Amino acid sequence: MARPVTDETVNDDQTVTADTPFTPRDDCFHPGPADDPYWTETTWWSFNIPERGIGCWLHGAFHTNRGTATWRVYVWDPRGARPGELRYHRMETEVPFDASSADLRDITAPGGGFSVRMLTPLRDYRIEYADADADFAIELGFHGVHDPRRYTPGEPPFMEHTHLDQLGHVTGTLTLAGERIAIDCYSIRDRSWAPRGAPRPAGTRPPKAADTPRVLHPGGPRWRQIERERGRGRIQYIFGHADADTGFLAFARVADGDADGWSPLNHGWLLRDGRFERLDKSASVMKNFRDPATGWSAQMDVHLTDLTGRTMTAEGYSVSHISEHDGGSTALMRWEFADRIGWGEDQDIWHPGHFARMRDALQALR
Repeated sequence: MARPVTDETVNDDQTVTADTPFTPRDDCFHPGPADDPYWTETTWWSFNIPERGIGCWLHGAFHTNRGTATWRVYVWDPRGARPGELRYHRMETEVPFDASSADLRDITAPGGGFSVRMLTPLRDYRIEYADADADFAIELGFHGVHDPRRYTPGEPPFMEHTHLDQLGHVTGTLTLAGERIAIDCYSIRDRSWAPRGAPRPAGTRPPKAADTPRVLHPGGPRWRQIERERGRGRIQYIFGHADADTGFLAFARVADGDADGWSPLNHGWLLRDGRFERLDKSASVMKNFRDPATGWSAQMDVHLTDLTGRTMTAEGYSVSHISEHDGGSTALMRWEFADRIGWGEDQDIWHPGHFARMRDALQALR
């Protein structure tokens, strides 16, 4: 069991809402139910190098009750999207670690993984990783430009877990096949803590109501209708920022989209003139256009409205992709908004079988 840092960020009698602030304790591990082996705490860091079409992830999942960790580091660019084609890819699964003494404020993922050191609570961090055999290394400084953002508990996709997103100014150096490349971008980190990966017990899947349609709003191209099928576990997470003053982040509810292909955005922010505001989920939408050859996102139109009525439109196109499991891709995205150019990602997550059906419809000749 991880050291007993409480998950409470407010008094026990206060309801947690989207406006409940995180506290320095949330840089630490959070104890889950002692008998739940699927309790998982994650830490994710990203950066991009636009001049090279490079995107990068460092992701760790710590299963503190069973004393194992799974982590991965990868770098992608336009040369290739599959794990064997990436500029760098390494993943280690279920590596034992001593959860009783682990501290997420200063931790190195076991088995040769990356390290995270908190410098200023909730704001400043140092992330490092090295693989001498591959002549590969990452040295990052992350400076949060705002307090971490929380989303409304109990609304998809945050039904049972706590999640934070934070925009940061990311600087440092990537050593790629011996070449040292400067990093200077604005990108996102996130964290979550909740049970993850538990199999659903037999016979516990809730029955589907007879009057519940698989596609909420039928019509439009066949591939879009397949994309909008409900109950498939689809998640689409998009973001882009030009600097500390301009950008956006949003979660798309594709299954609630209309027959014209517009999907509502139910969580996220609009950042303009240095001011963050939450999205108005009744007035923010996204429409995606896919590459028929791959099925992956190619171009995207986003219309944003925040809770104060400010608006912004963004148009993005994909520059490079990674596809780990043939279920969609994560794309490095170039965005234009508010007379600025920004960079970010489209994380387009599918079950592989569902994605294959959509792609087949997109490629159909008759």
